[in-house]
Amino acid sequence: MTEVLSKINPAPRVGFVSLGCAKALTDSELILTQLSAEGYQTSKTFQGADLVIVNTCGFIDEAVRESLDTIGEALAENGKVIVTGCLGAKRGEGGGNLVKQLHPSVLAVTGPQATQDVMDAVHANLAKPHDPFVDLVPNAFGVAGIKLTPRHYAYIKISEGCNHRCTFCIIPSMRGDLVSRPIGDVLKEARALFEGGVKELLVISQDTSAYGVDVKYRTGFWDGKPIKTRTIELAQALGEMASGYGAWVRLHYVYPYPSVDELIPMMASGKLLPYLDVPFQHSHPDVLKRMKRPASGERNLERIQRWREACPEIVVRSTFIAGFPGETESEFQHLLDFMREARIDRAGCFAYSPVGGAAANELEGMLPIELREERRVRFMEVAEEVSAAKLQRRVGATMQILVDSAPGLGKRGGVGRSYADAPEIDGVVKLLAPEKISKTLKVGEFTKARIVAAQGHDLVAQPF
Repeated sequence: MTEVLSKINPAPRVGFVSLGCAKALTDSELILTQLSAEGYQTSKTFQGADLVIVNTCGFIDEAVRESLDTIGEALAENGKVIVTGCLGAKRGEGGGNLVKQLHPSVLAVTGPQATQDVMDAVHANLAKPHDPFVDLVPNAFGVAGIKLTPRHYAYIKISEGCNHRCTFCIIPSMRGDLVSRPIGDVLKEARALFEGGVKELLVISQDTSAYGVDVKYRTGFWDGKPIKTRTIELAQALGEMASGYGAWVRLHYVYPYPSVDELIPMMASGKLLPYLDVPFQHSHPDVLKRMKRPASGERNLERIQRWREACPEIVVRSTFIAGFPGETESEFQHLLDFMREARIDRAGCFAYSPVGGAAANELEGMLPIELREERRVRFMEVAEEVSAAKLQRRVGATMQILVDSAPGLGKRGGVGRSYADAPEIDGVVKLLAPEKISKTLKVGEFTKARIVAAQGHDLVAQPF
């Protein structure tokens, strides 16, 4: 009967495009979950959709261009477009909304983390479907909702916004000040994800180390027990929970405050992956001061050394900016020396981009774009040299690999990642055909493998 009704009154279809970082991805998952819970169909294409939602990024110029181009494509192919995300909060000339100025025919524009505003815009332009068989049924997707990642890994966002005012960043103007999620809600979502088959949980926010600062580390409750809204307690609870499911917990966007030292023993004991994503951005104290970074660069080498002494297997990944306004050749050389001495395992680098609205645009000493790009290239040469040397030392080691791809049950091999590799941003482990004919590889499961070679940013391994 339901099938007959659906053919007579097909559910409205919403096309959906998600751009930007993992934090935007979790916003997209919330919107898609709500759309599906209300009976809308969703798709990744513009054609055939009754309207299109574009979740945008607005952090750097390249991301802004990609978002605006995607909005233009959606308007050209479909005509009915709702825009959400960081670019939706960006101001144009005269203080007006940038998206509306450039694409005045869009149906509605919202900022980030605005699920209800997006749904209101959908309801205003596309009638909510009515299905008497599902309208009174509780949300069938559970706490975890719809995921845009593969089944075996997921991002969990623990807070929104940021209290810092780094001069190169406009995130606070788009996402606001820090707002931490109740710790009980985070842990409830984590359990639902693990129960749904997630084998790797990636903790994200704008500043993971600051979790709970805004609520003065308020005491929450989980499983009937009190627990502080604080990074350390959250990590402890997630690590203990993950162990019951044989899963990994990986921390991202961890600012190098002294409190981070308390996380390292959990990594050494196996409760958390020995992996820290720390956005250092630079090493020279004067540059960091101009950036208004919250952590001094003078002690970062000491911090990294302490972390490695407490947990020799720890992997540190980071991002940096080359060619920041006023950066001298000496200050840049300081950064290269830091990279060599700190031996950062994985590093990315941006040539400074004068993002509209960023305070750094008003600083003296704006460098020519050619020099900024040249310094980025020089930085990456050093970063790749350091990373390649560290990867080479893994040859001969046995590692646990989470399988991401295994065509034909991996009889001819597959692709996976070690604890040192976060999805999308780090390298991968290329898996050869297993030694034993009976051995199979399955996506979302772990396998032991012996590292036999290093290739660029990746490793090659023999499963056994």
